[in-house]
Amino acid sequence: MIQISPFHLAIPVWNLDTCRTFYRDTLGCVEGRSSDHWVDFDFFGHQLVIHYKEKFTDDLHTNPVDGKNVPVPHFGVVLPWDTFQTFAESLKTKGIEFIIEPYIRFEGLVGEQATMFFLDPSGNALEFKAFKDMSQLFAK
Repeated sequence: MIQISPFHLAIPVWNLDTCRTFYRDTLGCVEGRSSDHWVDFDFFGHQLVIHYKEKFTDDLHTNPVDGKNVPVPHFGVVLPWDTFQTFAESLKTKGIEFIIEPYIRFEGLVGEQATMFFLDPSGNALEFKAFKDMSQLFAK
């Protein structure tokens, strides 16, 4: 069995307080160290750091995947199938505005997965997904 090492990802946010609340209260991430310019979070076992940066005005870029416009760049976590469903319902009740609503991608094909996309308050795109068969995570 492969042991997964936690990744470290630092992303820009233009409103530290709003994003701190989003990652902590909306996504349920535990807050770690912080300063007046950055905040660490336990992002599903990984280290996510939000760093203050002045608001940027770049347009959201997308690429087509399975008939949907997937935002690029984006990041997220592959969750267990049942956890994904529960998490998606939780986000819906919290009023998350999805770029791509939770749905099943590549249904009945190799790599079948549940996926959803949404933005944080600073416009960073997040994708959460789950595989019915985790052995297909890298299947061709």
